[in-house]
Amino acid sequence: MKKNIAVYAGTFDPITNGHLDIIERASSVFETLYVTIFVNLKKQGLLTIDERVALIKEATKQFDNVVVDYSSKLAVEYAKDVNANVLVRGIRATMDFEYELQMAFANQYLEKDIEMVFFMARQTHIFISSSTVKEIVSHGRSVKDLVPECVELALYEKYEKKEIADEYF
Repeated sequence: MKKNIAVYAGTFDPITNGHLDIIERASSVFETLYVTIFVNLKKQGLLTIDERVALIKEATKQFDNVVVDYSSKLAVEYAKDVNANVLVRGIRATMDFEYELQMAFANQYLEKDIEMVFFMARQTHIFISSSTVKEIVSHGRSVKDLVPECVELALYEKYEKKEIADEYF
């Protein structure tokens, strides 16, 4: 019998409450969920891989079946390495759908045995992206409702916005 293992791939720079919602829902469907940071050469990261791993581990510690990892491989190659048969993706809007559809077809081309499972973002999370969160914090505004507390504090420190942390904690 094949194990029910999935990989949720992303840059998670930083992880947001939208990501956490997908993780919570996917972890209830799959026996094991690998939340895996993948290096995206098109994106310059704010947080290091080690910082992202630590923050994701902290934010997902309540999920017993979530494994946090990172990889520079293609997602389908990584999935095969961990015996996963599913790649999990979140979709916020039609722009995401077009991109994810293209990626799904590319993944099918590369590995026919890997399935793509899409989770629609909840309405309250549709506008949340890592880029939006970083932009808001860089201008000295609170992201309290957009990211886990550990991420919020890390971002304030990264952007040297300690006055925001003092105001909200």
